[in-house]
Formats: sequence, structure tokens, C-alpha cells
Amino acid sequence: MCGIVAYLGPKNAYEIVIKGLQRLEYRGYDSSGVAIVKEKSVKVFKQKGKVQDLIDFTKDKDVNGNLAIGHTRWATHGLPNNVNAHPHQSGDKKISLVHNGIIENYSILKEELELRGHKFKSETDTEVLVHLIEEIYKNSKHNLFDAVRLALNEVIGAYAIVVISNEYPDELIAARKSSPLVVGIGEGEYFCASDATPIIEYTKNVVYLEDGEIAQISLKNGFKLKTIENQTKTPYIQELEMHLETLEKGGYDHFMLKEIYEQPQSILDSMRGRISISKGNVVLGGISDYEEKLVNAKRLIFIACGTSWHAGLVGEYLFEEIARIPVEVEYASEFRYRNPIINEDDVVIAISQSGETADTLAAIKLAKERKATLIGICNVVGSSISRETHCGSYTHAGPEIGVASTKAFTAQVTILTLMSMMIGKRKGTISNKRFNRLLVEMSTIHEKLEIVLKQNDLIEKIAKIYQSLVTHFIWGGA
Repeated sequence: MCGIVAYLGPKNAYEIVIKGLQRLEYRGYDSSGVAIVKEKSVKVFKQKGKVQDLIDFTKDKDVNGNLAIGHTRWATHGLPNNVNAHPHQSGDKKISLVHNGIIENYSILKEELELRGHKFKSETDTEVLVHLIEEIYKNSKHNLFDAVRLALNEVIGAYAIVVISNEYPDELIAARKSSPLVVGIGEGEYFCASDATPIIEYTKNVVYLEDGEIAQISLKNGFKLKTIENQTKTPYIQELEMHLETLEKGGYDHFMLKEIYEQPQSILDSMRGRISISKGNVVLGGISDYEEKLVNAKRLIFIACGTSWHAGLVGEYLFEEIARIPVEVEYASEFRYRNPIINEDDVVIAISQSGETADTLAAIKLAKERKATLIGICNVVGSSISRETHCGSYTHAGPEIGVASTKAFTAQVTILTLMSMMIGKRKGTISNKRFNRLLVEMSTIHEKLEIVLKQNDLIEKIAKIYQSLVTHFIWGGA
């Protein structure tokens, strides 16, 4: 997934944006770039490769300015190269834009714009969007904000965008549809990013944009929020719960190793306040208002992607064994494109680490249209899935930077276990003796994990033995 970072304020915007892009490197990418506005001029620097390549390229360049946008790109339309890298600019180079997502009708828009004299340099759908904004801005009496808003009304697809212009040196415009975007609000400064990790160092006050919302962010006029249909909205400002130290390696060689070792704590945090040995119960307050729906459900449908889907497969065993409720586990990207049978008495449980998984969100909307009860299990407070579902439980695993998921998976399985136990006890499908034994097992599982992790040297030794055996069998006879 591509990464977006933007800054507007009194500080050197380039330094903040570059640091933010480095925090987003874990997402994977093939090129990066920045656009900087200073004194009504704009400079764009783009490089194929790592963010460090961009830093090296700009080492002797003037990168001063108080307004900048940055991007790490994972190629979709067009090869990974300097030309296709973001930011992209309008034909007159006055408007610059970064974009996550895919504009599905870009080819139709491009043909129309070419008939109107627009010339394109890249193979991307993003460049088409910035030219469309330019076309509306130049040929109407609208300001830049309304030009962006009107352009988005012509777009089919998914997007998270941030737009700047040298004619508006103290303004950012940000919008989203089916791709996450968060706005950070500091003291006389603003931030935009595709997730909160680049922002937490500077402010904990954020606004998660919802689908179809567009923000006008100005040092002079503050933060204004509308829909692309021009309806005024009141921004909901919330406080981030993550801490900066969770985004650092903390002495480990890499994030994956760090997060493997964080599992005892993340599992404990996911259970904290939810189980009681003395009272002999499990309480998930986030779903208490819909507990009856779960108890009476004739069927559960788990929807998820990737690692979360695998957590759902474990959840299927748990719910069918403990709560005796039939479960179907659906890959969200397939679920949304077929015509699934969903009834009003079904309960759909959406599982996602980020709470922003586009296919899972689309599946949620489909299930909601068919009147199912929706429960979310995710890690990020205030994320889209937590807002789109009727209720849910947070995993409290903390941010996961490593691409190979570890603690997010075990935290999700922890919540699914507690949920199945709670419902099984309510239904009487699990005996008190077995319930209490599971309760004790769950309350001490983090301690057992710590014992296992202390065997790291032995595990590494065994792994090397298997590695050598695999190498011998694959290459030994070649």
C-alpha cells in the first residue's frame, strides 16, 4: 500500500515529510517523492528506489518551505520510475497531488482531457486526476478547494489525496474514498498521512476522514470539512492512543522480531479488564448491547483479508466448538463481488488489524444493506471499521510495523476466543468446569509465551538445521 505524508506549519516541511515517509517504509514501495511550496513557487523531487535515494538526490537542493506533500508509491499504473512516481503536477505545474487508490474511469477522463489540449507525461491514473482539477480550476470561477471537490464528483474508484498549489501557499486540501487518510491537528500546524504513524511524534489530536469527505486546511482559516456534495460537516477530533516508542525498534534487529517478543504483552492487553477469575466470567463491553444477537444467531459470517482471514479460520473452530454456532469464513475481496445470501438474523464479524481494509469495508457495507448485525474486531481506535460496524472489540495490540503479521494475529485470536467463551457460557453450550479451566488457561497464556520466547537461541539453532536440510534437498542433487 502506498504512503502519504503532508505538512503545513511554521517548521521545515521537507524534514517532517521525509521522516514520515521513512516511518511508512514498512508498507513496501518502489519510488518516493516530495513537492514543496515556498513563496508561491513549487519544487518537486522524485526518485525510483528507497526514501534514502530521494534524500541523497535532494542533499544539495533547496528543500526549504513550510508546505509539502510526500508519497511512497507501489506501482499500479505504469512502471516504477521517476516519471510515474508521485507527486504529480498539473500541466502548468501550479497544482501538485499525491494519491493512494485507483481511479477506475481514468482512461475515459484522460481521452476527454486530451481533446481539450492536456498532455500527459506519466502512465498513471493520478496524473489524470490532477489535470482534471486544473481543467475545472482554470475554466470556472471556483477556488481550488471547490475545483478539487467538483473533480472528485467525476471520479469513479478509490482515493486518498492531498493537493497543494503554489497559488495557495498556506493551504492543504485532503479527501478520501475507500482509502484511509488521517489529519493531525497541532499547535498552529497540520499534518496529513495515510495512517497515524508519521503523526504521533507531533500531535495526538487527529481527525479520520470518512468516505466522501474533503477537508480544507488553512493556517488562516483553520480546518473546514465538507462532503464532495458540498454539505458542511463537523470534524470529530479524537486522541491517538499509540505512543512514539512503539514505532521504534527498541534495540531489536528488526520490527518483526520486536513484535514477536511483544506478543505476551499484546495478548495480556487484549484481555485486560475483560476476564475475571474470581467472578468466573468474560465481559466484552464493546459488544454487550448486541450480545443477545450473538446468542440467538443462526449463523456467523467472518469477513477478512490476509492474516485476519486466517484468524477467522481459527475463530470458526472456536465458535463452532464452544458456542455451537455455524460459521462461514469469507475472503472479503470475493464476498463483495458475488451475491451472498445474508439474512437479518445473521451476525457478520469483520476482522482487520488496521480497521481500514478496503475490501473488508466494502463487504461490511454490503452486509449492512442486507440488515445483518455487524461486529468489528480491529486494532485502531476510531478507524473506519470501528465506525461502520454496530459494535465491536479492540485488540489493543499496538501498531504493527512488521509486514509478516505476528501480534495482530494472536491478539485477534485472543478476542475471538474470549467472544466464543462468553457466548458459549450464555448459551450453556460449555460446562462451568470447562469454562473455568479455559479462563485459567487464558489468564496465564502470556506467561507461557514468555517461557517459549526465552528459548530463542535453541529455536534459532533448530531453524538453521532445517534450513540446511531444505537447502541440501533442493540444491544438493542439482
